[in-house]
This record gives sequence, structure tokens and C-alpha cells, in this order.
Amino acid sequence: MLKQLEKLEQRYQELEHLLACQEVVSNKEQYSRLAKELSDIQEAVYLLRQYRRVSQEIHDLDQVIKEKVDKELLDLVKTELLELNAKKVELEAKMEASLVGEDKDLGKDVIIEIRQGTGGMEAGLFAANLYRMYTKYAARRNWIVEEMSTSPTELGGFKEIVFSVRGKDAYKRLKFESGVHRVQRVPETESQGRIHTSTITVAVLSEPREVEVQVEPKDLRIDTYRSSGPGGQHMQKTDSAVRITHIPTGTVVACQDERSQLKNKNKAMRILRARILDVKQQEEIKKMSSDRKSQIGSGDRSEKIRTYNFPDRRITDHRINFSTYRLEEVLSGDLDELSDALIKAASEKEKAAQNE
Repeated sequence: MLKQLEKLEQRYQELEHLLACQEVVSNKEQYSRLAKELSDIQEAVYLLRQYRRVSQEIHDLDQVIKEKVDKELLDLVKTELLELNAKKVELEAKMEASLVGEDKDLGKDVIIEIRQGTGGMEAGLFAANLYRMYTKYAARRNWIVEEMSTSPTELGGFKEIVFSVRGKDAYKRLKFESGVHRVQRVPETESQGRIHTSTITVAVLSEPREVEVQVEPKDLRIDTYRSSGPGGQHMQKTDSAVRITHIPTGTVVACQDERSQLKNKNKAMRILRARILDVKQQEEIKKMSSDRKSQIGSGDRSEKIRTYNFPDRRITDHRINFSTYRLEEVLSGDLDELSDALIKAASEKEKAAQNE
């Protein structure tokens, strides 16, 4: 553990040096990327330095005890040693936690795709409920949400909605949302008062930087067309909607929410890169052993991960057998209880795997 943290400290010092260079300062994109990397490892380095300081103080006090000192001073030293040793144990736990489950994507922003599954219009309405839940959660955590692509239903739901979330720990706290979400409730469209079961699929993609996913222009087919927006004075008179097809993978992304063709194209390219990276990650998941795939956060899109039971006001996460009866609060954006439980369970599984 200490060797890993020492490597992070070395990288931290390199980043401090780089960020002081005029060449880097003048390159906004590079400066922003390096500054974010430094911020991501800052806490772990701070803990290591605290650990060294406390260890040195313990060593110095041990030397004092070996000397001939009066009883009153000896009692004071022993009391301080007890406090320092407790602090050292606490720091060791925090340092270990800072490394367990270290994910190369943790510092990244995310793109979330919500799609209606089985259940028709009711599934679309619940897709809108989930979108509201995530945006409310983002507001609580001061994250920035950007709507990227929408496909609304007649009743105000979504066949599909794609949006990005930017902010500290966004990926760390949202990555476990990938999978099938099931809702059990009486639909607004149901006149008989019967409980229906519908499903919604959520995909959480880490948003790659351009340098991480190279897309060759020759591999793209870009089509433009007229957006299907509201009529009247807002009727689209230009071909601002954009559809991009990545020929090698067959990935297709369409964006039409912006009135500017360039803005739609830029958003479509961001989604495209995230999906291409996700395809590669999904292929890696399939190659993993069954033990690894059973771990929390495997990213299997077909896995039923959670049920929202409205009659009982209960939410159950099936991966960790965790239930809460705070359905209204969770759907209003209070996701920390669920998120904390998933992060803790994933950390414990990672520790157990390392000890095998």
C-alpha cells in the first residue's frame, strides 16, 4: 500500500512541476486535464504525508520513553502515544480505502442513457421519473447536467434520453446505476387500478477525452436532416439535425435538440466516443471470469439491478440485497444512502478478492 501511495506522491510532484510550466499554462486543455489529475490524487498524497508525520512522532516519543524521565512526563508521553497510535490506525484505514477499487475512470465525467424497456407508455413515464431523480441528485451534489439527446413520448415520458453529468465523484457515485431498473405501480394510463411491472434500462458511460478514443473521419458517415420539433414560429427551416454512423462498429448516434447543426454534431460525437469506449469495455466484461462478473458494478446491461415498488414504498437493490422504504425521497434525488451502500459493498468485495 505504501509503495502505491509513494508512486502517487511522485506523480503528484511531477504534476505540480508541469502545472508551473508556461507551456502547459498556455495550453488550456492540457492544463485542465493535468489540474484535474492532480486534484484526484491530492487526498491520497495528503493522507500519506499525515501518516509519515504521525509515524515520526511515535518514533520520537518511543525514544523519550527509553530515556530516564520522571513519572509525570512518562504518563504524558504514554497518553500521547495512545492517541497517536489510534490516529495511525485511522490513517491506515483511510489510505487503504483511497486505493481499494481504484478505477481509471473515477475522475471522469459521465454520459447517462435512459431507455424505456417493457411496459410501453408507462415505461416511458418512469424513464422521465428516473431522469428527474438523477438531475435532482446532481443538483444536491453541485454537478452540472447537460441534456444531449431526447426522444419524448406523447404522454410526457421518454423513449430515450441522453445527458452528461460533470462534477467531483460523479462517475464514482453513478457508475452502479447501469442495468435494468424495474418499477411496480399502478400506471397513470391504467383505469382498472391494477399494478403493472415495467422496465427501464440505464447505461452509465465514462466520457472519454478525444485522445483516448481516436475516431478517423473516414470511418464516419454523417447525415443531416430537418429536426422534428414544434411547429409555428419555431418550425425548423434548416437541416440542423445530425446522424453519425461509425462504420467499423455500426454505432449510430442522432442529435436534433439544438438549432445549430454544429452543436448537434459536437454532442453526437461526444456520445459516439463514449459508446465506442463502452463497446470495448463490454467486450472485456464478457472475457472476465464468472466470479468477476458477479461482482458489483460489472456493467452488465441485462442485469436486473433494482426494483421500485410503489405500493410498499420500497426500493430494493438486488445486487447487495439492500432495501429502503424511502421511495419518495430517493426519487426526489436523495440517492446517497443507496450510493454509499453500493460503494461500501464494492469495496468489501474488492478487499476480499485481494486477500484470496
